[in-house]
Amino acid sequence: MAVISELIRSEADGTISFGDYTLADKKKLDNYKHDGDLYKVKTFSDITKLEKNGMFVYESVPGTAVENFNCSSDAISFTVEGKEDAMITLELEPETDYDITVGGKSAGQMKTNLGGKLNISVELDAGAAVEVIIKRV
Repeated sequence: MAVISELIRSEADGTISFGDYTLADKKKLDNYKHDGDLYKVKTFSDITKLEKNGMFVYESVPGTAVENFNCSSDAISFTVEGKEDAMITLELEPETDYDITVGGKSAGQMKTNLGGKLNISVELDAGAAVEVIIKRV
């Protein structure tokens, strides 16, 4: 997996890929159209953030590259790569339980807060992608 040099792109399977953690300076791309929605991405070494139709979707600190990001009403799945461990925040359903799988191993269940935010920590090694799957219980 590599950084997304165009900042965000649509994949043949209907998912999106975004982020470039190698950038020294913040870059952003606004009004990217995919599947009837408008996306905005901001990314660089310190943070990667994705919004859909003006609403928060994904944020990582430090920055990451995300491939095959797929979001349905019951699950989110993607692969993530970065230069070091990352804290990832996702916007999901408020006060809902989710099963978390990171790198093929169960990370247990977590409940979102009142605002629907879910925070997970992902251990990353430079150049190695890790699969993340989050399913509503």
